[in-house]
Amino acid sequence: MMASKTRKVASLYVHVPFCAQKCAYCAFYSEASSGELVNRYVAALAREMEMVAPDLKPETIFFGGGTPSLLNLRQWEKILRAMEKLDLLGAAEFTIECNPATVSPDKAKLFRDFGVNRISMGVQSLDEKLLDRLGRIHTREMVFKSFDILRRAGFDNLNLDLMFAIPTQTMEIWRATLAEAVAMQSEHLSSYEVIYEDDTPLFQQLQAGEFSVDENLACEMYEELVSRATAAGFRQYEVANFARGALNGEKIPARACKHNVNYWRGGSFYGLGPSATSYVRGVRTKNWPNTQLYCEQLEKGNRAIESTEELSPLRRAGETAAFGLRMNAGWPFGEFQRVTGFDLRREWNEDMEQLARRGWAARDADRFRLTPQGLRFADSAAELFLR
Repeated sequence: MMASKTRKVASLYVHVPFCAQKCAYCAFYSEASSGELVNRYVAALAREMEMVAPDLKPETIFFGGGTPSLLNLRQWEKILRAMEKLDLLGAAEFTIECNPATVSPDKAKLFRDFGVNRISMGVQSLDEKLLDRLGRIHTREMVFKSFDILRRAGFDNLNLDLMFAIPTQTMEIWRATLAEAVAMQSEHLSSYEVIYEDDTPLFQQLQAGEFSVDENLACEMYEELVSRATAAGFRQYEVANFARGALNGEKIPARACKHNVNYWRGGSFYGLGPSATSYVRGVRTKNWPNTQLYCEQLEKGNRAIESTEELSPLRRAGETAAFGLRMNAGWPFGEFQRVTGFDLRREWNEDMEQLARRGWAARDADRFRLTPQGLRFADSAAELFLR
């Protein structure tokens, strides 16, 4: 047990809170960018990295947002040089989220030079009217252009991020987007159903009766996604994620996002930047969701932590079970016991039985997993495992 205590944390998430403008569906912590604040953020982030670097040896790095690619070349160079100095580069998988409107050959080259080897592109839709409806700043043309720029820069691991059940999106439009996305031959595909979060313009439009939600259509679109992606050679490995490549012993395809697999498998990670969450050896901390305050704290030499919570081993195991069930492979019993110290068959026997009776799950000698129908309702299924 002692060896794992001293082992450095192998996953790093960095939240970049800036956007060109706020999208209509977005409830993440983000804000429109101003040059001065971005520079302060970059300096504060470098200080925060310095504070956690002694306990960090990243095997996966993920810059999410916001729109990380909105930062200019100089700002990116500062961040990447700080990481180099702190010996935080060299991860096997280093992902940056990009908006198709903010990809340039210079930026792509800079990323490659510092070992970034995976880009996740926020496409959302390839229909101009829907992009407008979502408040996105890119056009469909920019998607194809940016994809080519990244390929030419040598990126051979690209993810396209799509959304479905967008207001006014028909099945016909969704099929056309899927066909075009699949034809681009990316290594990875993520696709999420639009969620109406309280404080978003989209939610207000829904409340005002500007459109209605069609649950049946959303289910059909999800089924279409799974069958189209599978037919195109992608393997589904999580509710919303599909990747190419051979399956490993864990039934996870080679091009799966290793950073996210670490989350779903209950691994430790450091989260830096405003509003970011860390989960390190059973302790969860959350940074202030305010860039101004985040910068002020770090300028004073403090960590910018708003809250800290130590989870009991059972509660921790329950959360780990819930997250892991989002993956098609589910939980091998032995692996779950190794990660959490608990046996799914003892603590959660009744919950597993209940899901199996409902047709949402399957159980065999060595693992428990959700069925295709269960995956569609993974959030409801997962709630049973929380303690």
